[in-house]
Amino acid sequence: MAVDRPARPGPLRWIWYALGGGLPPRYRDWVAHDVTARTWWLRQLARALVQALPVGLVVGLLIPGSVTIRVLAVLGGVFVAMIYVVAFIDEAVEHRAVKAGFPRGYAKGVREAAQQPERDAAARRYAERYRR
Repeated sequence: MAVDRPARPGPLRWIWYALGGGLPPRYRDWVAHDVTARTWWLRQLARALVQALPVGLVVGLLIPGSVTIRVLAVLGGVFVAMIYVVAFIDEAVEHRAVKAGFPRGYAKGVREAAQQPERDAAARRYAERYRR
């Protein structure tokens, strides 16, 4: 029996998506998976690195100076960019879901619903251990 998987964008469409572009409606289910999968935050970090790549290349190749200075400038810029990515990760992922046609709050709601059984089990373990 074959597993029904959502249509996945090709490499060029994925790069467009990573840079903030929208995808055609046939990729809607893939976007839903992308923003609600267990690895959603890693996927967002990967998209952010793809966004930083062109700027890093420009800085690394065109700014005069020693290789060490240029590499450190790129690494420092990527580090600062990642701080912003992590700070606004929920908003960025929700924006992607909204662009695909989902209501605001959809991605976070699906992720929280998937984590609820884990949270309930942890609460039961806590109550058994410390609330006798």
